[in-house]
Formats: sequence, C-alpha cells, structure tokens
Amino acid sequence: MRGVCALHRLAASRVLTPSGWRRDAHVVVDADAGTIVAVEPAAGTTPDRVIAPGFVDLQVNGIDDVDCARADGADWDRLDALLLAQGVTTWCPTLVTTALDRYQAPLDRVAAAMARPCTARPTIAGVHLEGPFLGGAPGAHPRQHIVPIDLAWLRALPEHVAMVTLGPEQPLAPDATRLLVERGVLVSVGHTTATHAEVDATFAAGARMATHLFNAMTGLHHRTPGVAGAVLTHADACASLIADGVHVHPQMLALAAAVLGPDRTILVTDAVAWRAGTAGSIGLELRDGAPRLPDGTLSGSALTMDAAVRTCVDAGIDLAHALRAASTVPARVLGLDDRGRIEPGCRADLVALGQDLTVEQVLVAGVEAVG
Repeated sequence: MRGVCALHRLAASRVLTPSGWRRDAHVVVDADAGTIVAVEPAAGTTPDRVIAPGFVDLQVNGIDDVDCARADGADWDRLDALLLAQGVTTWCPTLVTTALDRYQAPLDRVAAAMARPCTARPTIAGVHLEGPFLGGAPGAHPRQHIVPIDLAWLRALPEHVAMVTLGPEQPLAPDATRLLVERGVLVSVGHTTATHAEVDATFAAGARMATHLFNAMTGLHHRTPGVAGAVLTHADACASLIADGVHVHPQMLALAAAVLGPDRTILVTDAVAWRAGTAGSIGLELRDGAPRLPDGTLSGSALTMDAAVRTCVDAGIDLAHALRAASTVPARVLGLDDRGRIEPGCRADLVALGQDLTVEQVLVAGVEAVG
C-alpha cells in the first residue's frame, strides 16, 4: 500500500479549469502519482499569474538549431529544454515531405527518443507526418516527393505515428483516412486545393482537423469558399493556426477563432530549425520575421507557443480561448484524455504564466521542470 502522498500546491490569481476561471486558487498536485488532486480556494494572497494546462504542440519540425528529422542523442535533450521554456509539455515531432524510403531513419530516431527514461521532460505523443501525400498547395514541401497515396506504405507505418496530414484531392484520401483512423492516427487535411466535396468526403471518412488554416490551401472568397471555408463551416472540424503575426493576419486570426470557437481552435508553432537553416531536406533562411525559401515562400516559423498565446490576446482573442487552443483542444483531438485540463485525476502537466504571459513555471506529471 502506498504511503502518504506528497502534495504540492501551486498558487495563482487565476486558474483555468474546464468550467472557467477560478480566482485566487491553489492547484493541489500529488507529485508521486503525477496527477491533480484538487483546485482549492487560497487562504491568503496569491501571485498575480495564470495557471493553465501544459501546452500541447502538434507540429514541431525543429527548434532553433535542432531539426527533428536529423535529431539524435543529446539533440533530444536540447529540444526538451527549448520546449519546456515555452510551456510545452506534450508534442509531436513533425517530419516534412521526403522520398518514401527516407522516412525510416528519422522514425527510428524518434522511437529511440520516446524510449528514454521518463524524467521531467515533455512527452512525445508520436510523430506527425506532414506529407508526403499532399495536394495542390505544396508550399515549401519538395514537389518531386509529393506522391499518390500508397495504402501499403501507410499500413506498414510504425505505431508511434500519431498524426498524418494529407491532401483530400488525392483519389485514395478517404480510403487512407479510414485506414489511419482505424489505427488510432489523427488525420488532418492540408496543403490542398481540394473541392468542398473532396474535403467533406475526407472528413466523413474520419479526418478531424485542418493543418495551419489559411496557409497552403485555397482561401475564403464570397463566391468560392475554398478549403478554408469548408473547414470553418464544418461543425466537427478543428483547425490549427500559426499565430506568429506573419502566417495569418491578426484580424483573420480573430475571425477564425470567432467562427471555430473555443472547442475547435488549435494553436501550433510549425517551428523549424531556423538557425540551422533546414527542415528535413528543405533549405531555408530567417527573413522578414519567418523562415523562408530563397523565393520568399514561408517555410515553417520561429514561433514559440507562449508567444502564440500572446499574439492571440493582442488580436483580441479571449485569454481562456487562446490557452485552451494551446492545450485542451489539441490534447483532445489527439486522444490524450489524461491531460489538457485542470481537474482532479488529470495528469499534472501545468504551466504558470506571469502578468506578461511569459512562462514562469512548468510541471510535467507533477515534477517541476521550469521554475
């Protein structure tokens, strides 16, 4: 029988719970079990800060000088530290489009990173394959490696692939979606010029979100709603947004959040190893506020998740909405029911933000990782 649990209390002037803000409260954490025990009223003065669920980033190609496609050994420790500094406690290393026979090595390296001893490090939920089965809006992805869907290749993917972005205009997109969903993989539509009917067919087959809304897809027009319009008006579709002030204008960011609401909005960084100048086999350089190809095409971001939350708030989006988009909604859509909420029994992945919404403290499964 277990002994007396080690309870810790984190105090804040505002704590974001599923039912809304709790003012002047303690989050009580069982550090041994790594779970939240309670949210209780604080007896005295509390620090003027916000406590939210730890952030969940579904799209990280790399950060700073470390590319996820090449990361090995100590590179993963550096990625852990860079993610924790921005409040991310769960994430998906993302592999961009390359030749089919070049995925195995980075997939193996991610598997090795996932097998490391569990300490106060962000959880790798699994790999996000952004490609190679994309559609008519490749963006920075190498066109020569965008190929027709290969169902046998998808069947052979290892279990730690958690998410796949594909183009709905691919003839086998519904079949691929059903195959992946049966395996528990999150399917997202993206890099696409598909028709409204093709998008609907992919959602009907089980796709649940769109990758970086507005970017690398047909946009809104009053006579042609495009992929963006199909996603925004699909009641069950979530959509991710890159809130760096470059990929999406603040007014469009606010419009998307208003239409999607707090249950369908997801924030991603789509961060790349901008200092290293690569995303997989793609060469890039930081210019005019974002990584770009030599011709100016956007190629990921240099964004952090806490900065994405601040950008949303500056655009007029409610703070609770922005924080849920960075935590609760991505956790839910990925099927991680044990996190993304501050309530008893949930995993104690928590981030505390100061008055300026910068990261002050991070807990991973009840263990302090930043603070």
